[in-house]
Amino acid sequence: MIPPAHEIIVVPAAGQPGREELRQQCYDVRIDVFHREQGFPLETEIDDYDEEATHILLRLVPSGQPIGTIRCVKLKDYYKLTRLAVLKDYRQYRFGRLLVESLHDYVKSDARASGLGGPDTVKVVAHSQIPVKGFYSKFGYVPEGEEFDEDGAPHQKMVARLSLSE
Repeated sequence: MIPPAHEIIVVPAAGQPGREELRQQCYDVRIDVFHREQGFPLETEIDDYDEEATHILLRLVPSGQPIGTIRCVKLKDYYKLTRLAVLKDYRQYRFGRLLVESLHDYVKSDARASGLGGPDTVKVVAHSQIPVKGFYSKFGYVPEGEEFDEDGAPHQKMVARLSLSE
């Protein structure tokens, strides 16, 4: 199936022009998916990481309609993939894969520039909902530890080590 025309935008960093409008579009997708569709509490959707996190937005062109997002949080010695969401009507086009690949590209570039991670690899952690563990496995994520509850749903910590030489 041929996906509709789209673009991926790395939302500008905190304090940069355009950040608030584009980040709000990311929030809108997340609220549609996690709150309206999946029933997670609205008050848990926006958190302390959002201000400094890197947000990646997927939207249709030329309309500019936001249809997907993913968030990258840079922590002390690893990156955290969070808040991957694609509107239900667009999941058939494998946009989730595109968003994860975009986040991985961003992480590798940032890790090379900042020195975070080792000389050869950088660690990325995701807290996967149990039904989509297999999705993350396709990108080299492996389960670590026991399943746990996060916001009322079972999750699994998944860890990938991305090569910095690619």
